[in-house]
Amino acid sequence: MIAELGLVALWLAAALAALQLLAGLIALRSDGEAGGVADLVRPAAIVQGLLSGIAFLCLLLVFARTDLSVALVAANSHSMKPMIFKLAGAWGNHEGSMLLWITIMALAGGLIALIERRLPERTMLATLAAQAFVGLGFYAFLLLSSNPFERLNPAAQEGAGLNPLLQDIGLAFHPPTLYVGYVGLSVAFSFAVGAMLTRQVTPEFARVMRPWVLGAWIFLTLGITAGSYWAYYELGWGGWWFWDPVENASLMPWLAATALLHSASVLAARDALRAWTIMLGVVAFSMSMIGTFLVRSGILTSVHAFAVDPERGSFILLLLAIYIGGALTLFAMRASTVTEGQRFSVLSREGALVINNVALSAILGIVLLGTLYPLLTEAFDVRVSVGPPYFNPVSAIFFLPMLIVLAIGPLLRWRSDSFRRVRIPVIVLLAIPIVVALAMWAVTGIAVLPLLGIALAACVAVGSFLPLWGRSLRRLPLPVWGMVIAHFGVAVSLFGMSADSAFTQEKLVAAKPGDSAQVGPWDVTLVSVVPVAGPNWTALDARLSASYRGGAVHEVGPQARSFWAPPQETSESALLTRWNGQLYAVLGGEAEGDRWQLRLWWKPFVTFVWYGGALIALGGLLALIGRVAGDVKRRSVLRKANGRRNSEAAT
Repeated sequence: MIAELGLVALWLAAALAALQLLAGLIALRSDGEAGGVADLVRPAAIVQGLLSGIAFLCLLLVFARTDLSVALVAANSHSMKPMIFKLAGAWGNHEGSMLLWITIMALAGGLIALIERRLPERTMLATLAAQAFVGLGFYAFLLLSSNPFERLNPAAQEGAGLNPLLQDIGLAFHPPTLYVGYVGLSVAFSFAVGAMLTRQVTPEFARVMRPWVLGAWIFLTLGITAGSYWAYYELGWGGWWFWDPVENASLMPWLAATALLHSASVLAARDALRAWTIMLGVVAFSMSMIGTFLVRSGILTSVHAFAVDPERGSFILLLLAIYIGGALTLFAMRASTVTEGQRFSVLSREGALVINNVALSAILGIVLLGTLYPLLTEAFDVRVSVGPPYFNPVSAIFFLPMLIVLAIGPLLRWRSDSFRRVRIPVIVLLAIPIVVALAMWAVTGIAVLPLLGIALAACVAVGSFLPLWGRSLRRLPLPVWGMVIAHFGVAVSLFGMSADSAFTQEKLVAAKPGDSAQVGPWDVTLVSVVPVAGPNWTALDARLSASYRGGAVHEVGPQARSFWAPPQETSESALLTRWNGQLYAVLGGEAEGDRWQLRLWWKPFVTFVWYGGALIALGGLLALIGRVAGDVKRRSVLRKANGRRNSEAAT
């Protein structure tokens, strides 16, 4: 009955989304003359969110109980799996992940309806109607072609199990994190559509939309960072980014959301970039939809992709055309009424943000082109591969100058500034990468791109803290702290990426117990290889002793695992972390003469890639807390002022 309850809740939620859309449209067209119809919109959104939550809770329950009469459970779970991976199986597949998607979307809509009171009521009704319109498409997709509660008759004797690559604690939490980010951008899209429908593109609109974009951006940052680390240690190839199409599918919305976040800040603070902000709201969600299409259409071969049939991919493509085509058409119709707002000079903080926005958009275009190009050529029976040789140098053309602007921009004043006022810090910031690059080149002789990366990381790191110069740190608003930490996180990540690219050392050896090998500053000895067993796998477990420059001896244990449901072999890498890098070890197959293949890497400062990602997310969180607290304080002041006015009027 749990599965049937979930399905009923899902159908009811879809019906309420239809009611929310219909009531919203009637209220908008009647311009306040439709009686109590407008009053239905907010309750419909709230109850819809609750019902979707109930549906997802039911899916979790059938997975937790391993109810093998449900087709999705039989295909993606197994009675012997640990509970955490039984639950992760609920979203580690196409149908479950789509239910998670619509649940997050409905809960976000319900939360907006419950707490958001700052926008004009017509704009809010239009926003909730747009959110319902987007949701309806996904409900239809789920209920008509991807029912997660479909029964099997007779029930399966045992489940097929979850993809072993997904049976990892990191990936158990990575998809929900990423989905909150994806779906959060649907909120930005709905706000943009609502503002266009009512022609209310105002600073207040930007202030309302900004926390939602910021929240989505934080989760996207965490999701991408976690996904990168998962790929690094789980896939056993020692890399943290491969420009895989599915990786790109998560990066593209992040790039658009980053640009949107800065554009919304300009609109909120200076009433400028109105049309640009609206357009980015549409583009950011478009990238989420394109990513969804790529992952679920079955046209990609990737360790991350859900192997779904092209018919479902066509459904998503149709949704993409309806949502994005409709939004762009509406933008074209209303563009003349959405002016750019206040003017500003090129040498201003707004000017710097515009330059960064253009650079981010250019990088987004480069990634999009590189991701779609192989698919387009394949339609003409021409197979090409687009990878790091394209993405790294081409995106660097825009990325590197963007970093200089990122370091200098926060020093500029709003509206207009003079070079004379900021010439000393600008000269210092420009001198830093030159000095660092010359020093690094003289000492190490590393390649050009990593050299530039390390030099600019130093520039951005120093530039991140310059806005604090001469200010009282105790009185500094949280959003400013957030900006400083997020920009410093960019510098830390860039340093980690460049250092890993420049200094990584690798060694492939065939060793028998007692043999040693050296990789970088590490001496590694193979002690033994023994069989071990886990809850749903067996493995060969290698015991390695490792010593850094002859110091203390540490033990690490890479494994070669064999899962039986479904049958698949995986490499479980072993990591030994120091402050200045990681020793990375992978156990390969057995070689001649009782030897075992070992792959060893010394990866200096690679952990800074993810430390930087965490700092960027932390900066976003501080900014979010500061923005929300500021809004609450502003509303409290307004409420008290209104109370005083009413009291004076009464007397």
